[in-house]
Amino acid sequence: MDSKAKTIMLQGTSSHVGKSLLCTALCRIFKQDGYRVAPFKAQNMALNSFVTAEGDEIGRAQGVQAEAAGVPAEARMNPVLLKPKADMDAQVIVMGKPLADMSARDYRARFLPRAVALVQNCIDELRRDFHILVIEGAGSPAEVNLKDKDIVNMKTAELADAPVLLVADIDRGGVFASLVGTLELLAPHERERVAGFIINKFRGDISLLRPGLDFLEQRTGKPVLGVIPYLHRHGVDQEDSVVLSENPVYRNRQGDIDIAVIKLPRISNFTDLDPLFKVPGNGVRFVEPGEELGRPDVIILPGTKNSVLDMQRLWQTNTARDIISAYHNRVSVVGICGGYQMLGQVLLDPEGLEGTGEEKVPGLGLLDMETIFKPGKITRQVQCVVKGSDDFWHQLQQQRVKGYEIHSGHSRYGASCQPVLVSGSDIIGVTAPGGRVWGTYLHGIFDNKNFTLAWINNLRRSRGLPEINSRQVGTMDREAAYDKLADQVREHLDMKKLYQIMGVNRHD
Repeated sequence: MDSKAKTIMLQGTSSHVGKSLLCTALCRIFKQDGYRVAPFKAQNMALNSFVTAEGDEIGRAQGVQAEAAGVPAEARMNPVLLKPKADMDAQVIVMGKPLADMSARDYRARFLPRAVALVQNCIDELRRDFHILVIEGAGSPAEVNLKDKDIVNMKTAELADAPVLLVADIDRGGVFASLVGTLELLAPHERERVAGFIINKFRGDISLLRPGLDFLEQRTGKPVLGVIPYLHRHGVDQEDSVVLSENPVYRNRQGDIDIAVIKLPRISNFTDLDPLFKVPGNGVRFVEPGEELGRPDVIILPGTKNSVLDMQRLWQTNTARDIISAYHNRVSVVGICGGYQMLGQVLLDPEGLEGTGEEKVPGLGLLDMETIFKPGKITRQVQCVVKGSDDFWHQLQQQRVKGYEIHSGHSRYGASCQPVLVSGSDIIGVTAPGGRVWGTYLHGIFDNKNFTLAWINNLRRSRGLPEINSRQVGTMDREAAYDKLADQVREHLDMKKLYQIMGVNRHD
């Protein structure tokens, strides 16, 4: 191959057409075929993020794609990450570090004009260091009101000299109109860059679709490289909370153990919960603030981009009082990251960083701790040692669990808090006496299979249910999930044609 990496870019007719998943599949396919591959997305907007080994924060999709490619994730793979914080503002993260909170108008006026050089530099460096660059767009390239300052779709393709495959979601309907309409709204030089189409999320008889495919190719003069089936349980992390309502994996289900997850308005890194869906007998359901809790065995408060605003929402809807009442009725309560902060006595925001206008917001009061928000953010991969002695924690004494931290706010602990997860001198998780309520800053806690089984089996014993053993649990092997995804996509994608489009000469 040439010294400069070959490139391919996937853009979509809209958001949520499956670009991230298909880019993940391509990263693994190219790795399987012997190439050194890197993912890239110039600008990502997501609340599910990933922490690199250097402690930089990037979009979770690019972290997952790097993992599928078998290379370390790094900040230049996603130089700009936007994390919506309040209704009108987002935290702008540049090269893995927070830059500022900006409104959409300020971001377009103050930042985007100087972002092109940053994007170009990252692309050039990645093309120097890898064989193939798999690039993901965002939303649609035909947003006419935004195109003048767009850096993530056709501008990125131009900077990377990348052929573009346009992806459409047939499950939403209107697939041919969306593909043809998108092409019509592109400038002639942009339309020329589109090398073909991928139709995603197909279910049914492919022969019934053939007349439409023929029409599309004749109308546009561009080939359909593949029709990808709807992949329900692919086991690959998702980055956008829209999948909580659209993906059947996340639909409420019943089980021996009833796990109620509070669907916070600004829920983030909900992929923490994915392993719980793989344990037989687990019933996992999402509860919106204001909805009835029912009679769960355990309540989980997940991560959030804004702990203070979401805590206020729980009080306003009476969900906070319902959680406290459930706890006093012997229901276990767990908090992760922002949800962990909510378990404490109070959330303190003296500098107004969370945008509520209040310096002090009461927490749930289930843990003897308080959290204060000051400038700065903790982002790091971390390994913890289990230290607790109450409840199920004693079974895990001195075991190591790993994950990552992404949070603002620093917690201070009272005398009744028992540290259960520690990293050096840092307390990463605590429990209250009796162990029925616990929380942690450790994202990915349930990816640790021994930990998850010990916790679930403790809940099962309290219900008089038989324990689950390791063999009964669905695989948590991410490598196997990437290989399975690659095999499924390869089967339905014309890889020979794709390599030709990219200018890669293969002899196998």
